[in-house]
Amino acid sequence: MSNSELLAVALEAAARAGALLKDGRPADLGVAATKTSPIDVVTEMDLAAEKLITGFLAERRPHDGLLGEEGADSEGTSGVRWVIDPLDGTVNYLYGLPSWAVSIAAEVDGEAVVGVVAAPMRGETYRAVLGEGAYCGERRLRVRPAPEFPQALVGTGFGYLTERRAAQAEVVRALLPEVRDIRRAGAAAIDLCDVACGRLDGYYERGLNPWDFAAGALIAREAGALTGGRPGRAPSGELTVAAPAGLFEPLQARLEELGAWHD
Repeated sequence: MSNSELLAVALEAAARAGALLKDGRPADLGVAATKTSPIDVVTEMDLAAEKLITGFLAERRPHDGLLGEEGADSEGTSGVRWVIDPLDGTVNYLYGLPSWAVSIAAEVDGEAVVGVVAAPMRGETYRAVLGEGAYCGERRLRVRPAPEFPQALVGTGFGYLTERRAAQAEVVRALLPEVRDIRRAGAAAIDLCDVACGRLDGYYERGLNPWDFAAGALIAREAGALTGGRPGRAPSGELTVAAPAGLFEPLQARLEELGAWHD
C-alpha cells in the first residue's frame, strides 16, 4: 500500500474520531459532573475515540499492527504499525480549552511515513508524508527561520508526577530568562505542529510516549525542523526536542546542561 493510501486512511480515521469527541463532549463537562466525575466522562470519550479508530483500521487494514494510548497493542503482519493517541490534551478537553487533538501515525519498519494531527476546535488538520512535506489544508507548512537564542519562543509541557513536575519547573526557571518566552499549551502533538506552522520557534518535553510525538514529529520534520532527544539520540520518553537548524543545536545543548532529560 502506498503512503498516499495510508494517509487517506489516517485522515478519515482522525476526522471520524475528532467529530466524535467534538460532538460528544457535554457542554457542562468542566463544571457539573453528569456521572461520578468529569474525569470519568473524559476517560470514556478517550476510550470511545480509540475504539472508533482501531475498529476503522481493523476494517481497512486488518493485517497492520497497532500501538495506542488506551491499550491497543498488536504486532500485525504487514510491516505497517499505527501509533494512535485518540485524545491528546485531555485536561484541555476537560476544561473546554481548544488545544486538544487526535494524533495518528503510520510506521513502516519502525519509521514514521505518515502523520496526521486533527485539532477540531482549531478547525485544523495537519498532515505529512515522509519526503513530501507537511500541510495544513492546502497550505504548505514551514518552520520559522531560526532566531537568536534569546529571541526564541519555546513550547514545553509538564508531566503528571509531582517529582517530575518539580524537576521540570527547575529547567523552566533556568531557561525562561534566556529566551523570549515559554509557552505551555497542554498537547504535545499540537506543540509539534505549532513548530511546523511557525507559531513556536522550538519545543521540548520530557516524559512523552511514542503516541504523543509519532505524528507531530514527522510533521515538524517535513516542515523543516530537526527533531531529537539527548544529543545524538532520537526523540523518546527521556527527551523530545524540535526546532529549525540553528536553534535546535543550542536548545538541545542547553537542555542537556540543565538535565532536562532526567527527574
